[in-house]
Amino acid sequence: MPQPHLTLDQVEALAREAHAGQTDKAGRPYAEHLRAVADGVRARGGSDAQIAAAWLHDAVEDDALSREWLAAAALPQEVKDMVLALTKRPGEDLAGYTARILAVPGARLVKEADLAHNADPDRLAVLDEPTRARLTAKYARVRALLGLSGD
Repeated sequence: MPQPHLTLDQVEALAREAHAGQTDKAGRPYAEHLRAVADGVRARGGSDAQIAAAWLHDAVEDDALSREWLAAAALPQEVKDMVLALTKRPGEDLAGYTARILAVPGARLVKEADLAHNADPDRLAVLDEPTRARLTAKYARVRALLGLSGD
């Protein structure tokens, strides 16, 4: 008999534990970013699967959790698919990355919430000017590739 899927509270706890001790570029606890992305997905009318993917969206990319863990996790396949779509691969260009996101149902909304938090002026303000300029340009390019530039 298959095991029941993790609840959103369990996914949140798992993500917080996996990223414990990590900080974002501004030196803030990484879990704050995960919470903001999950809240952003929820505010945009996202499904529970999309909210779960938001909590886990950076886990594989940041080596907080392995691909093997994700494959074996008690999560719906759609959550696993979104997390893998959102996982940038070493050396991957933005066009390929965004094309994969667009090809996986639900992933675009999670990335939209991720970009919204990453590009928050208050978050960017604490970074040095070269980093702020580089990231601002990168986020704008990803938004354009995802068809979000006019939003």
